[in-house]
Amino acid sequence: MRIIYFSQSYGPHDHRFLSALAKSSHEVYYLKLEGHQRATEDRPVPAGIRMPRWAGGRKAFRWRDVPRLAFDLRRVIREVKPDLIHAGPVQTCAFVSILSGFRPVLTMSWGFDLMQDAGRNWWWGSVTRYTLRRSTSFVSDARVTRERAIRYGMDPNRITVFPWGVDLRHFKPRPPLRGRSQPAASRKNARPARRITGQAGQSSFVLFCNRSWEPRYGVEVLAHAFVNVARRDPSMRLILLGAGSRAETIRKILVQGGAIDRVQFGGHVQQANLPGWYRRADLFISPSHVDGSSVSLMEALACGLPALVSDIPANREWVDEGVDGWLFPDGNAEALAEKILTIKTNQRRMTQAGLAARAIAEKKADWSKNFTCLLMAYEGAVQGAVQRG
Repeated sequence: MRIIYFSQSYGPHDHRFLSALAKSSHEVYYLKLEGHQRATEDRPVPAGIRMPRWAGGRKAFRWRDVPRLAFDLRRVIREVKPDLIHAGPVQTCAFVSILSGFRPVLTMSWGFDLMQDAGRNWWWGSVTRYTLRRSTSFVSDARVTRERAIRYGMDPNRITVFPWGVDLRHFKPRPPLRGRSQPAASRKNARPARRITGQAGQSSFVLFCNRSWEPRYGVEVLAHAFVNVARRDPSMRLILLGAGSRAETIRKILVQGGAIDRVQFGGHVQQANLPGWYRRADLFISPSHVDGSSVSLMEALACGLPALVSDIPANREWVDEGVDGWLFPDGNAEALAEKILTIKTNQRRMTQAGLAARAIAEKKADWSKNFTCLLMAYEGAVQGAVQRG
């Protein structure tokens, strides 16, 4: 099967999909809509993936460019002769694909496109509805985005839901400390207690967040909460990875709160090195206001790291309060701070949550298994297009 994989930019998730597709029996062509990098990816496009020359991929998306992009996509389609276009986000790549007139189009939600962008105004809502009603099939990574797609007109019988997942061989708990006895049943996945020594020599309790510093991910909420807990508990430390448009605001909160010296900023970290950062922490925190099945959350769970996340629908699909992690009211920095301090006091419960976290990752977040759902969706889209004539 010849497939055009059409995405907004080239980020870690694109690399994940393209790498898997490159190993499949399909012939894959990759189109990038934008030329600037919203999500940094250091690894090159996988070998075997073809990148046709086309009008997109040079600059940021603009609505006025849509006719030109759709017209040139028709040219690419004539040259490539694909069996399927896999496109997303909904309002950009999938919309342009639908306007090209080609079918079948498998539209893939990236979470934010349905949970946030679709509700921006009447135009975004109209584009969302237009695209989904004309899409051959639809895939998403969470039940909440499935329900949102149905609300905008997608046929529920043509939807496939599967978490994108993570590489469980790469993201795994740190090995047990030598000489520490453990019950046989827990040796495989145990996450033994570990502390980073603070400046005053005391044992530290380390919080970790690697969500992008953009409004939808709520890192400012975490910054306010950390100022609160740092004042009350001198052992608190925070690791913040990533960057984004809210960097100045986040740093200002930490400086004014007197907590900046207890924060380690790691910047952008390559995928190869990410597991080591998860393993340095005691508690993963995601304060996101909008999400699908967060890959960062799945990575943390796979590493046996208990998670404290915002109480939004997508997170509730992964975190069972008090079992493999905890929830706090979305946007409530004070409640987040109180939850952090409470969790810290129960080390045994944290160990149990770490074991449960790895177990849920093995059950639901195995990328090597979940990817087969996408291949099945491809087959269903092509067959469905033939049946509908």
